[in-house]
Amino acid sequence: MGTFYVKCVIENHIDRKKSISIPKVLVDTGSEYTWIPGEMLHKIVVVREKKDLVFMMANGQKVTRSVGFAIIRVEGTFTIDEVVFGEEGDMLLLGARTLEGLNLRIDSRLKKLVAAGPLPVAYGAKKTDTE
Repeated sequence: MGTFYVKCVIENHIDRKKSISIPKVLVDTGSEYTWIPGEMLHKIVVVREKKDLVFMMANGQKVTRSVGFAIIRVEGTFTIDEVVFGEEGDMLLLGARTLEGLNLRIDSRLKKLVAAGPLPVAYGAKKTDTE
């Protein structure tokens, strides 16, 4: 598929005036979570909500990081998601969960994000008065 980058904006989910623009984030469906440098998240007052989560890196190494909540904006759409407080040496990644929340998918031929289409929903039979 190859790799490509997108621009994104990260916002504090409580005070949306606190935001930071990131010009180059690697789109990585192999990562469940979105990884943003901790100093950037501190700058916009994102709080560490979950601490000491263990992650398995692509090379098999285990690392421990904290996670907080933020609004992520990419290509005219947005979602709220958990973001990892990246440390020195960690990559900036836009992960699979965020892509799903944004309702975007990868067009591997064009190396860009595109709308994923209608959101799937479970279909249930309509209840009748006798049920």
